[in-house]
Amino acid sequence: QFLRVTKQYLPHVARLCLISTFLEDGIRMWFQWSEQRDYIDGTWNCGYFLASVFVFINLFGQLSGCILVLSRNFVQYACIGLFGIIALQTIAYSILWDLKFLMRNLALGGGLLLLLAESRSEGKSMFAGVPTMRESSPKQYMQLGGRVLLVLMFMTLLHFDMNFFYILQNIVGTALIILVAIGFKTKLAALTLVIWLFGINIYFNAFWTVPTYKPMHDFLKYDFFQTMSVIGGLLLVVALGPGGVSMDEKKKEW
Repeated sequence: QFLRVTKQYLPHVARLCLISTFLEDGIRMWFQWSEQRDYIDGTWNCGYFLASVFVFINLFGQLSGCILVLSRNFVQYACIGLFGIIALQTIAYSILWDLKFLMRNLALGGGLLLLLAESRSEGKSMFAGVPTMRESSPKQYMQLGGRVLLVLMFMTLLHFDMNFFYILQNIVGTALIILVAIGFKTKLAALTLVIWLFGINIYFNAFWTVPTYKPMHDFLKYDFFQTMSVIGGLLLVVALGPGGVSMDEKKKEW
């Protein structure tokens, strides 16, 4: 029923949520050009010129990628460019050594992988109707990889605490991410995760309640939009389904 009502708009909302972190970060690069340049120069001692080139690549690459995704033009090239931005930032900001942020970046990459799969048209052939050919399609494995990477976001939300609320959250959350990863009752599980993650995001990452001059404002804002991007990836799963490499698809053959 939810899909019937929202099928016209859900893919558009999913794409907007998915690119929101890139859009926000690109705009932030514009307004914080000097701070970002000085940070990169101070961290890597690469000089103002190379630091400025880094900031420009981030600004131009993210904003242009967002425009292409929203306008549905050259989406595959836009996704590849945004993948490059994620890799560049992972190295430049030393995210590679921070497990929490690394897992979130990988989850963000999973969302882009789903977007890439959505934009990839299935090649037509005389064997298109044969199940084995359909299952071996790169698009199906992109959807599988995207689902698996997306659930890494929820691994960062698990709390190893004896508090009853956290225990319940861990059990329910783990069950849902397993269902999404293996592709069983995928749309329902993904939609439940969207609602749960959106609630957590509004509660814990309310950056609008923190004054802009405090460092916590930027930290929460970054976390908020990164979480929104993962929500966008999950909405793509809700809209498009899990793909051929999933238990939901296998059930049709059984």
